[in-house]
Amino acid sequence: MECATEMLATRPRESLTVRAVAAAAEASTTAVYSLFGGKDGLIGAVRDRAVAGLFHHLSAAETSADPLADLYALAVAYRRWGRGHSHLYTVLFGGVQSFDPSGKVGAGDPILPLLAAIDRALAASVLAGDATSIALSVWATLHGLVTLELAGALDASTAESAFRSTMHAALRGWTTPSVFSSLRQAELTR
Repeated sequence: MECATEMLATRPRESLTVRAVAAAAEASTTAVYSLFGGKDGLIGAVRDRAVAGLFHHLSAAETSADPLADLYALAVAYRRWGRGHSHLYTVLFGGVQSFDPSGKVGAGDPILPLLAAIDRALAASVLAGDATSIALSVWATLHGLVTLELAGALDASTAESAFRSTMHAALRGWTTPSVFSSLRQAELTR
């Protein structure tokens, strides 16, 4: 699994072969076929591992009485997981797995904690809009920031500052008018 993860994160998917993975893992091709059924099974197992890891990490984010703070905490958890598991992040979002924003959400889907937090914020009249649109907006913003950071396009200080300001702005953009006004007022008094 480790060898396949690294190969999928650093090479085109087409270059991953059972023989190459077996050689890198110092195992036989028979072992790969026995454990995973072949290349597609191995790729599926790596993807499932990435999805489960991200879901677990996001599900562990603490919730509070402040839905906006919870959304920001999920963004922090997403970034932390991506930085701590860069190969799995790359496998998950680097072209190996196709992203279908209209697909059905499964029980272990990493989007579930985000949708739950958005639903709480909508119910509390903190956010206004369509939950799916908000989720896609937040995810696209997060994904862009984390991808730039993992690619080395941002130094540590810039990445931290950009993450904080961009995520706050993205979330603020979906707030209700009264929440938006109070957030802007709080920013001006700092």
